[in-house]
Amino acid sequence: MAKLKDLARVIRSKNAGALLVTLDVMFADEATYRRVRDSGAINAADIARRYGLSHNQVSVIPYDVAQAIKITIPRAHPSGDPLDSDVYGAQQHAPLLTIEVP
Repeated sequence: MAKLKDLARVIRSKNAGALLVTLDVMFADEATYRRVRDSGAINAADIARRYGLSHNQVSVIPYDVAQAIKITIPRAHPSGDPLDSDVYGAQQHAPLLTIEVP
């Protein structure tokens, strides 16, 4: 097993509007991308568990052309809300780092 942080070239998060965050996982080569994509290690149920969401709130979209996987989740608080601690959504990717990939 390998950790996602050791396989991906980039793991980042960013705003996807005021109510959503996009998590991007990008790979340096096609073989590694396909390994992760085909393993099923990145799935809605696991992402939901890591972020305290329901699996139907999580969208996981592989992009073969870009060798990347895009995950979209709802924000806990709208961007800019007084309770929002990450206006740009740039600090939300850490739970993905420890995903184990066979």
